[in-house]
Amino acid sequence: MTCPEIQDRLSAYLDGELAPEVRLQVAEHIQTCAACRVELTLLVRLEEALGALKAPVSLDLTERVLVRLSPQRRSSWQNLALAASLVIGILLGGTVGRALYIQPVPRWFDAEIASLEAFQDFPEGSLGSLVVSYQAEEGNGA
Repeated sequence: MTCPEIQDRLSAYLDGELAPEVRLQVAEHIQTCAACRVELTLLVRLEEALGALKAPVSLDLTERVLVRLSPQRRSSWQNLALAASLVIGILLGGTVGRALYIQPVPRWFDAEIASLEAFQDFPEGSLGSLVVSYQAEEGNGA
C-alpha cells in the first residue's frame, strides 16, 4: 500500500475498524515509514486531546430530550380528518388524472383479444380472471 492509502486508513486503524489483514498491512507499513508514523502520532494526540475536553451539560438535559422525543398525540378528530383528506385526494387525483389523460385505443389494437391473451394464466377468482370475465360480458353487449 502507498502512504496516501495508509493515511486514509489510520483513523479506522486507531478505532479498530479494519479487517485483520488490512490492519496487519497498516501496522507493517507504519513500522517502516516515518511519515506515516508521524501522522499516526498526530492522530493519537488529537484523539487524546478531544477525549480530555469537558462539555458542560445541564442537569435537566435528559428530561428536555425525553420531552422532545415523546410522540405528540393527535386527537381522534384530527386522525379522522387526515384519513378523509387522504381518501378525497386519492379519489380526486384518480378522477382528474383519468379525465386529463384519456388515450384513444388505436384501430389496430384489439383490446379484448390482447387482454384475454394476457390474462389467460390467472387462477380462478384472481383480479386477472375478473377483468377477463368483465371484458367478455362487455363484448357480448351486457
